[in-house]
Amino acid sequence: MHPVPPPSAWAGVALIAVSASAFGAMAIFARAAAASGADIFAMLLFRFFVAAILLLVWCRWQRVRFPSRRRALGIALMGGVGYVGQSLCFFGALQYAQASLVALLLYLYPVFVTILAALFLHERLTSVTLGALVLCSLGTALTVGGGHGQPLGMALAVASALIYSGYIVVGARLTKGVDARATATLVCVAATVSFGVLAVVRVAQGLPLQWPTGSGGWAALVAIAVCSTVIAILTFFAGLQRLGAGRASMLSTLEPVVTVLLAAMLLGETLTVAQLGGGVLILAGVIWLSARGAPANS
Repeated sequence: MHPVPPPSAWAGVALIAVSASAFGAMAIFARAAAASGADIFAMLLFRFFVAAILLLVWCRWQRVRFPSRRRALGIALMGGVGYVGQSLCFFGALQYAQASLVALLLYLYPVFVTILAALFLHERLTSVTLGALVLCSLGTALTVGGGHGQPLGMALAVASALIYSGYIVVGARLTKGVDARATATLVCVAATVSFGVLAVVRVAQGLPLQWPTGSGGWAALVAIAVCSTVIAILTFFAGLQRLGAGRASMLSTLEPVVTVLLAAMLLGETLTVAQLGGGVLILAGVIWLSARGAPANS
């Protein structure tokens, strides 16, 4: 019999589910901001700047303890390089492909993470883990088959998945024992600095940032910063510490289900039978892993 996950594991499952839902809504918010005139760099700079301010204030109020300077630098590099690269690829892909297709291609990353975590973090590849991975991968393949996009958009989405895989595996090691609030703050501050530098370079080249022209676009930017960044990153790192990289990434495959459903309801994107079937397989894999998966770390 498979051991019943302890309460901390169930808490991790709940945290990752919240994170996946918050991240899943980001593609919808980004489409709304773009429709109002915002460009990628404006969206990303606003996203991380607002998130960094909110997190810094919260950490100061809660007297959150930050890690040593060396570890803090490593986490900051995760945000300033890894998260920036992943975000640029993700938001760039949204310009050339359906929101649902981009999110689903991004979620090829649990396959990459599971393999990398086994190789470098010594996380166990149990029969339940492998079974859930197969279900989630098949579900992703089915749902992707129903989307539409240009090759560049699909390539950027896959690049986003590859970068995010490395980000998670490195993060699992660097953030072990670190308060999730401190981790999220360092990531967002570093990302803000990187996008600030990029914005200055673009302005110097005669390419000013394009901001929303309507209140709906600004509301979408605020939603990206608060819901899809602060809440999403906090809950993800908190869940990552409880579950390990492999299980956390597979449970995060709930995100494309959220994105596809929201895209169908709010953007009028067609939800095919294949996408519905893929969503069912992803949910089956998530539920199986949640109910029967043993702790990931050996």
